Amino acid sequence: MLMATTLSFSFPVFQSTPLSRRVSISCHSSNSNNETLRVAFAGGGTGSNVYPAVAIAEELKTANPTCQFLFLCTPDSVESAAISSAGYDFASVSSPPQNLLFFPHRLFKSLIQCLCHLRHFQPDVVVGTGGYVSFPACLAAKLRGTNVVIHEPNSVPGFANSLLSFFADAIFVAFNSTLDSFPRNKCFVCGNPVRLSIRNLVSKVTAMSHFFPGSDSGSRILLVLAGSFGANAVNIAMLNLYYQMLRQDSGLYVIWQTGVEAFDEMDSLVKTHPRLYITPFMHCMGLAYAAADLIVSRADTLAKFL
Repeated sequence: MLMATTLSFSFPVFQSTPLSRRVSISCHSSNSNNETLRVAFAGGGTGSNVYPAVAIAEELKTANPTCQFLFLCTPDSVESAAISSAGYDFASVSSPPQNLLFFPHRLFKSLIQCLCHLRHFQPDVVVGTGGYVSFPACLAAKLRGTNVVIHEPNSVPGFANSLLSFFADAIFVAFNSTLDSFPRNKCFVCGNPVRLSIRNLVSKVTAMSHFFPGSDSGSRILLVLAGSFGANAVNIAMLNLYYQMLRQDSGLYVIWQTGVEAFDEMDSLVKTHPRLYITPFMHCMGLAYAAADLIVSRADTLAKFL
C-alpha cells in the first residue's frame, strides 16, 4: 500500500535572494511507516555539487531524525571523500571514461548501477546536485517512477542539470539569474544550503589548535581557497607571496587549500614552515572558516564550500 510522504525544504540562505521559501513536495512512499523519509542524493565532481547534498541531508535529519539517506557517487573522488568525512555512507557508480568513445557504454553501465542501488534502497525522492553521477541517478529514478528534485548552486547550470530540468519535479536555484535557464514553473530561488558545521562555528582558539597546535590565540589566520581541483591564478599568486608574508609578519599563519590536482606541484615547490598549513582539499571547512581572519578565494569557491 502506498502512503503519502511530504518532503519539505527550507534552506539557510547564503546568497541574497528575495524571500526564503519553504517548499513541500508530495512523494509516495512504499514504506509501512510514513514518517521514515528515504532520500537518495546524487552529485559530485566538485565541492559545489556534493556539499549542497550534505547540507540538505543535515537539514532533513534535523527536521526528522528518522530520515534515511543514500549517497550515489563515483569511487575515489572528491565527493566520496567529502561524504565519508561528513559521516555518511555511499554507493559507488562508475566514473565517466577518459575516452569519449566509451562514454555511451559507461553511461549505460552507470544507469544500470543506479537502478540497482535505488531498487535496493527504495527512496521516496532522489535529489540531484549536478555533476556526471546525478544524470544516471535521476534518470534511473524517473524510470522507476520516483520523484526527482535538482539543486543548481551556480549561476550558470551545468550540462547534467540542464538535461535533468526537463523531467525534474522541482528545481532549486541559488540565483535569480538562473531562472532563465530552467522551466520557471518548476523553479524556486532558495540560495545555497549551508552545512551545520558552517552555521555552528567553534571558537577561533579551538579552530586554530586544529591546524596549528600550541599557536598563540591572538595570531592572525589567512585562509586561501583555490577550489576543488586548483585555481591556477590563486595558487601561483600564493606561491610567489607566502614566504615573504610569513617572514615579514611573525603573527601571521596561512591555511592554503591548493586543490587536489595542483597539490603535488605546489607541495614540491613550497618550503616547509611551522606557520603554513597546506592541503589538497579541506574536509573540515567549518574549522577553517572559524579560524580565519581573512579569506582569499574565487567567489564561486567560497560559495561551493558551504
